[in-house]
Amino acid sequence: MPERYAVGVDFGSESGRAVVVRVSDGAVLGEGVTPYAHAVMDRTLPTGEKLGKEWALQHPQDYLDVFQQAVPAALKISGVSPDDVIGLGIDFTACTMLPTTADGTPLCFLPEYARRPHAWVKLWKHHASQPQADRINALAEGRGEFWLPRYGGKQSSEWFFAKAHQILEEDPELYGASERLIEAADWVVWQLTGVETRNACTAGYKAIHQDGHFPDQGYFAALHPDFADVVQTRMKEDLAPLGGKAGELTPQAASWTGLKPGTAVAVANVDAHVTLPAAGVTEPGRLVAIMGTSTCHVLLGDELREVPGMCGVVPGGVVPGLYGYEAGQSGVGDIFAWFVKNGVPPEYHEQARREGISLHALLEREASTQAPGEHGLVALDWINGNRSVLVDANLSGMILGLTLGTRAPDIYRALIEATAYGTRVIVENFEQSGVPVNEIVISGGLKRNRMLMQIYADVTGRPLSVLDVEQGPAVGSAMHAAVAAGEYPDIFAAAKCMGKARRDAFVPDAKNQRTYDKLYGEYVTLHDYFGRGANEVMHRLKAMRRAD
Repeated sequence: MPERYAVGVDFGSESGRAVVVRVSDGAVLGEGVTPYAHAVMDRTLPTGEKLGKEWALQHPQDYLDVFQQAVPAALKISGVSPDDVIGLGIDFTACTMLPTTADGTPLCFLPEYARRPHAWVKLWKHHASQPQADRINALAEGRGEFWLPRYGGKQSSEWFFAKAHQILEEDPELYGASERLIEAADWVVWQLTGVETRNACTAGYKAIHQDGHFPDQGYFAALHPDFADVVQTRMKEDLAPLGGKAGELTPQAASWTGLKPGTAVAVANVDAHVTLPAAGVTEPGRLVAIMGTSTCHVLLGDELREVPGMCGVVPGGVVPGLYGYEAGQSGVGDIFAWFVKNGVPPEYHEQARREGISLHALLEREASTQAPGEHGLVALDWINGNRSVLVDANLSGMILGLTLGTRAPDIYRALIEATAYGTRVIVENFEQSGVPVNEIVISGGLKRNRMLMQIYADVTGRPLSVLDVEQGPAVGSAMHAAVAAGEYPDIFAAAKCMGKARRDAFVPDAKNQRTYDKLYGEYVTLHDYFGRGANEVMHRLKAMRRAD
């Protein structure tokens, strides 16, 4: 039998990545990357209008460019014939959502709405909807909504209904014009197939779909009378299962991608969740951390537990038959990039240029010569707010212990350590709530930083395995495409043949672990002091910044 292939497309925060994968063994034969031409719009619209603070928007044309550029590039590099490609799957950062007309046209594509910020895609890290999230949480707590504990006791400003409610409150005319509010994951599948579907994963984790239902109309009406029918009029209540077939490539989408019309298209998925099968993780106890601009921590369990501060737990939300737990950190790679962009003196830039290496590589090399605690710093990793376990976008970062002798590599290492401490808080929170974590599996671009990986092993005290492919989410999407096309009966079978992970690639150093245990204690003290209400200075500063 001739070899068969699948295409996976991973839509990240700043680019889209496509891979061509052999379905018999998961080998990646071709890869293409398309940076988003409009990147993240956090200051102005393409039309010049200024945005408020905490906004993060994107341009939907950038997503279509990925199909027209990255997929053909990956196909060309692979040398695979389109005749042998059986399916295409996609994953997306979430919650990333947009308003459209009934036929799927984004409102921002229409001239009459192009100058209005709420017409554009709200990226996952859009935090300007925090006031709406606060009201969603207060109302749910007051009404005793059963679903609130399944999201760790709080809905985030990053999730679907906070963003939708912000549109209604701040631009009711545009909300009235929106005939659909949809995850970008489902929107791009709609563009590929001509069929509107809603995937069970984003609905469960980002849009409060629990026990077969969204919250009732009475709850939404109590938020705002015009919000009562948001589900019935602007969403879909019938959800498509992961690994299912959403439809087939239209002739137009086939011309974009270079694939054949009629090629199977899988139901959309979330970037973090689709990565577990790519690492061969389909059983409880192995936490997968997908580390990029932010980090998502996804864990399988065989029992339903309520875990404070988690992003959510959904039955079958990752693989059938198990509960999928999600937590995360709102800033990781973004924090390191922020420091390199804004906090590194000129002499480091000059040295990096002389040596022909990146600033990140130079700082990593310099910082890796230090022993734990040598720089005398401890930081809080909340420069983009806290997703778990405090669920508070109004928190901010800090670095304690600065002196006139502090250097750029010291701060760089301290920021990496802070994100490792944040991950340990999440891991311990799961375990204290009865969801065991026996191993951590790392995926994402940050796994290439060996110093970071060793720090994470030392801080968490757990061995780290590493996903053995570069584009883990895209490979996971290709695996789901293979299932949707009927090549495998389910994702468990696909994971056995196509999943790849290098077990115990980094193991804790006992001496370093003892030092980090002490430093972690200091981190937890600061974490609780600034994050749990003892000192509200971060909230006061954020309020002053917004009022400015």
